[in-house]
Amino acid sequence: MSDETVKQYWPDWNGTVKEGDSGWNNTTRYVENKGLSCVLRIYETHRDRDKIEFEHNLLMHLQKFPLNFKVPVPVRTPEGETIIALEDGTGRYACLFEYIEGVRPEEGRFHAAYSFGQAAAELTLALAAVQMEQPPAYRPYYELRQAYPACSYEAVRDFCGSPPKAFRELKPSLLVLGEAYEELCDRLPELRRLPHQLVHGDLNPSNLLVDEERTENVTALLDFEFCTRDVRAMEAAVAISDLLGYDGKRMNILRFCDGYGARLRLIPEEISAIPLLLRLRKVDVFLHFMSRFLKGTDGPQVLRSQVQTLSAGLEALKQDEIWIREILREHLLDHLA
Repeated sequence: MSDETVKQYWPDWNGTVKEGDSGWNNTTRYVENKGLSCVLRIYETHRDRDKIEFEHNLLMHLQKFPLNFKVPVPVRTPEGETIIALEDGTGRYACLFEYIEGVRPEEGRFHAAYSFGQAAAELTLALAAVQMEQPPAYRPYYELRQAYPACSYEAVRDFCGSPPKAFRELKPSLLVLGEAYEELCDRLPELRRLPHQLVHGDLNPSNLLVDEERTENVTALLDFEFCTRDVRAMEAAVAISDLLGYDGKRMNILRFCDGYGARLRLIPEEISAIPLLLRLRKVDVFLHFMSRFLKGTDGPQVLRSQVQTLSAGLEALKQDEIWIREILREHLLDHLA
């Protein structure tokens, strides 16, 4: 399958394909041909060409900006296409990207928080200037009900309040998630009034590369699949939410905000909303995996693990919110706004 796919880009290809890091949504392979390295990506969780076209068009727009980091560059077939349909009857699509030098950050430890903050702010400024002809394929984070049709308000409330047998002993954790979900539903109008623009939507340490020798320097931001129009401050909130799960979380968030604030400051309303956006990120992840479970994509163990992790994160956030707000006001607030 991989050989036939690669030959649609390079008809005379006679190189090698190696397995790469794959996530929940995609399969990755590393491809070499006559000294040229590329990354083959196979989209696993959707069969929607429009979503991939939006991502690729956006990446082409970003090539015009003098960014201090790399973003993926789609490779074209001889016919000029960046997307190909797999010929295995699954309806899946694949694409090829130019290889970017760098390594994934070490799990559990993160040394590039300041550089990550700078890159995130720089990307935010670039995306604000991008004009896309086609509408985004994904909804903003706060449109929870529309984004996850299988997870209606009633379905989430019932699942958390009266869990199925496989989740019954996790009811305390599910109640934490259900409470956060209901709070978000009540406060969605606040988020709609905040500044909006295109955002990456999933900036976290797993979606970036760092220099192999100087691991404190970010060399690339990756995986623009979920880019959409959303609350501008959501970009920083997603990064902060994920950094809360790393060792030395307080110092990492301080450094991230210091780096971000060196390039871009946010208005008071955005700063006030970030703690709510942090909860929104965790609830969104819960709904993502709940939806996968209800559709039969994952077994119960995957969702069980996410429920435990996310509920613990929400509980910890209650204790962390005071110092997070202090860091946000000091390093991200635009005092002239």
